[in-house]
Amino acid sequence: MGDALLWLAALAGVICIVLVVLAFIAQITLILFRTGSMSPTIPAGSVAVVQRIPASGIEVGDVVTVDRVGELPVTHRVTTIAPGVVPEERIIIMRGDANASEDPFPYTVSSVRIVLCSVPDVATLIVGMGNPVVLGTLTLAATTLVVWAFWPRTHRRADRSGRIGAGGRGG
Repeated sequence: MGDALLWLAALAGVICIVLVVLAFIAQITLILFRTGSMSPTIPAGSVAVVQRIPASGIEVGDVVTVDRVGELPVTHRVTTIAPGVVPEERIIIMRGDANASEDPFPYTVSSVRIVLCSVPDVATLIVGMGNPVVLGTLTLAATTLVVWAFWPRTHRRADRSGRIGAGGRGG
């Protein structure tokens, strides 16, 4: 049982490392949705996996996240695309799926984060994982597992007759 837990923990660790490296290389992040402006496609409480791409790669109908200076990013569906001042720049107009009208102003972007997929009702879980009590509990559990795995054990040797003993001659 103990070995199975250690293998499971090691596998989870390797998976986490691989995912972090892939996310860094592919510029993939997570977006948590607080509002329902993209419902029913992406309801409030969802988590979306997004990837940064050049603005030249977006098309009308894509759901993208636009970063705004001094404000929270906005994630809506692209309704209009126009060329910008420089070749890599685009001026886009967006609208949330639940909104009756388009956003009040256009966004000038050179890159956006395109939504690759979303999972409803996971945001609360992810936010909860940042709770100090949860983090402390997970840290203590991982520490206990590591200490248990590396704690010195005494092994009893089998004598010549196959009986387990303290290592002396059996009789």
